[in-house]
Amino acid sequence: MKSIVILAVGILLTLSGCGQNKTENKTASKTAEKAAAQSATQQSQTAKVQQTESARLNAHFEKVFMRDVMANPEFQTYLGIKKDYGKWNIRTEKKAAEDHQRDINDLKILQADYNYDKLDKATKLSYVLYQRGLKEKIEGYKWRYYNYPANQMFGWQSGLPAFLINFQRVTSVADAEAYISRLNGVRGTAEQRMAMMKRDQQKGILPPKFVFAYVISDARNVLTGAPFTAGKDSALLADFTRKVMALKLKDTAKRDDLIKQAKAALLTSVKPAYEELIALSKAQQAVATTDDGVWKLPDGANYYKYRLRLITSTNMTPEEIYQVGLREVARIQGEMKAIMKKVHFKGSLQDFFKFMRTSKQFYYPNTAAGRQAYLDRARQLITTMKAHLGQDFIARPKAKLIIKPVEAFREKSAGKAFYNRPALDGSRPGIVYLNLYKMSEMPTYQMEALLYHEGIPGHHMQISIMQELKNIPKFRKFGNYTAYTEGWALYSEFLAKEMGFYQDPYSDFGRLAMELWRAGRLVVDPGIHYKKWTREQAIDYLVANTPNPRGDVVKAIERYIVMPGQATAYKIGMMKIQQLRARAKTELGKKFDIRKFHQVVLGSGAVPLSVLSDLVNQWIAATKQGA
Repeated sequence: MKSIVILAVGILLTLSGCGQNKTENKTASKTAEKAAAQSATQQSQTAKVQQTESARLNAHFEKVFMRDVMANPEFQTYLGIKKDYGKWNIRTEKKAAEDHQRDINDLKILQADYNYDKLDKATKLSYVLYQRGLKEKIEGYKWRYYNYPANQMFGWQSGLPAFLINFQRVTSVADAEAYISRLNGVRGTAEQRMAMMKRDQQKGILPPKFVFAYVISDARNVLTGAPFTAGKDSALLADFTRKVMALKLKDTAKRDDLIKQAKAALLTSVKPAYEELIALSKAQQAVATTDDGVWKLPDGANYYKYRLRLITSTNMTPEEIYQVGLREVARIQGEMKAIMKKVHFKGSLQDFFKFMRTSKQFYYPNTAAGRQAYLDRARQLITTMKAHLGQDFIARPKAKLIIKPVEAFREKSAGKAFYNRPALDGSRPGIVYLNLYKMSEMPTYQMEALLYHEGIPGHHMQISIMQELKNIPKFRKFGNYTAYTEGWALYSEFLAKEMGFYQDPYSDFGRLAMELWRAGRLVVDPGIHYKKWTREQAIDYLVANTPNPRGDVVKAIERYIVMPGQATAYKIGMMKIQQLRARAKTELGKKFDIRKFHQVVLGSGAVPLSVLSDLVNQWIAATKQGA
């Protein structure tokens, strides 16, 4: 409106300066005022339409999100909602078909009932992300049998007790009773999950033979200790007892009765469920093959292409990813050789790798004191990083972060480190888990990069900021585009170097080692699933080309086997963020502000890489115009 009024005044002055008479001036003035008023009215009406359409759609997003939450007892628990606190999700073919039809209907409603052109800018982005998510779920229905239900990375045999231990909060007697209800429900949910395992086998879909030893070991660990065997309490009984004791009930008889009910549920529900899982796993192990890649599965080649599209949010082919990996491995190894010179190491790069794997100066002892020392150092690194965030970031996470070791019942099979997001309401902090089962696989020279990746400014910062964003629908607070999420975390490792960290050259080598590890994944992941490499071929490649210990390599390759494509996201996402930053610096010159760039990258939550490119390009254009 302001520009129209200025234009009208300009027209008026021009006419006056040309010697027009008063009548003409009055006429021109009225015409200009009328035009300005009409324009203002039109703009106001357009804004109201946008507001109305955007408000309608955001209300729809909220309604659908809560509909899905109320149908998902386990997600309710993640959110801190205790409505169905004693229930498990339903996992049946019927439920999967119903969910698929719901997704189809939701997409039809979105496209038919809401006008994209009438939305404001922020809601247009929500529309794009919601529509993309629905289309991905609809496409994914075809591949629903390909996700091995029991495996060493995210299998239910360890995920189920981990869920109860880490997310089932007990702040009242009712909460304790809900915990018991879930223990009693373990047998039912286990039967549904085992039905999935049997169904998949009938369709020719089984994980490789090596996976079952981990599943059986995890299951036996759950059944170790009271009330299943003699000795100290099992992981689940110890957790339940600790949480009930923390209630400090005055009615000790009630407290004892709750613990008694939990023991009974463990014996009548958990024990038979896990015994049946062990028997089923042994039977499937006997007929499983040693073929590792998904190429062995029905239509496995197309499944892998689908996984790469989903994970990287690009259309890169397996061969393209493989070639990028080879180039990046060579580049990073070149930078490592420069560090070898800096520390005056004599020998080949492989000799240096061996030195880094075996020198005791880089490892804490495999003792309780060594593990505690590692945890203390990790916590100090995060504290120090927090104090330096202001130089590169505008937004900082409000959610707290804690660091803890992986629980004993799953430490043999779990990865070396991972992150769990905080509760939306702040009732649960973000958690960085460190696997300290074998200290020989947790070198100190990688500690900095590992903590910056999983914690701050990596996963905890990105995910917490996303959850704390204002005026976006809740579904976006839980977005997870892997190339964006993992790309940011790997970029964070690199960014810390620019922030002045990694002062020890060996620690800087650790940063490069972590990046080399992700570059090697671009080689071994398509190697396994596209080029039909064996597990041993992939292990040999990483052992030869990275400094990581062999045990670390074996565990990683086994992870990539059961999570096809996931490992490619890190480098693909990091490289995109670096490319966008380089473009912004080139185009903006002195106007480039790293803090504002990071605000753009983090300020919309998780997005596909193509959308991230659009957001950065829009920011570049606006900055050029002085907006």
